[in-house]
Amino acid sequence: MMTQSFKPVIVILFMILCSFALTSCGDDEDTVYIPKPKGYPRISFPEKKYRMYDSVCPYRFEIPTYAKIIRDKHHGADLCWINVDYTKFNAQLHLSYKSVNHNLDTLLEECRDFVVKHQVKSTGIDETVIIRDSSKVYGLVYDISGNTASNLQFYITDSTHHFMRGALYFNTVPNIDSTKIISDFLRHDVIQMLKTFEWKNTSN
Repeated sequence: MMTQSFKPVIVILFMILCSFALTSCGDDEDTVYIPKPKGYPRISFPEKKYRMYDSVCPYRFEIPTYAKIIRDKHHGADLCWINVDYTKFNAQLHLSYKSVNHNLDTLLEECRDFVVKHQVKSTGIDETVIIRDSSKVYGLVYDISGNTASNLQFYITDSTHHFMRGALYFNTVPNIDSTKIISDFLRHDVIQMLKTFEWKNTSN
């Protein structure tokens, strides 16, 4: 049987143990575990230098020195369908050339349809008009926001003989968080191409 003299000591020890337990529980509740953010490899961009691309096809334009031209090998591709290959960035700018033969409206509608297909996953589409009277280069650039297969497309034409459609694609699953910085970098190359684009054998 416990004596009367030990009761105060037991009560004090019990209170001390309870205070430690409560303090320990408080620490657990105050601890906030933050998941480590997903990281992406650091990208080193090359210096922007350009060279003129020319061939037997009825057009020429400048491409960056870190890109190369490869033939489009898809079934049904025409001779003058080419890709500007950005191996370092795992991306390609697909260029499809067609002759205009009283079918400009049809070509424009087809181009628009390709852009509209991306509206399902896009958060917006901005259009930039291209007008270069001196070289008879007219068209539109489509900047497509969101996790779409292609964030940049365009078409250009002289309205009478020539038509070119372009689309930038990455050879990866669409992820705007990882590709936007590269897409923005390559967009400058596309604009440089459009600024230097010339139709061959077209009278002014």
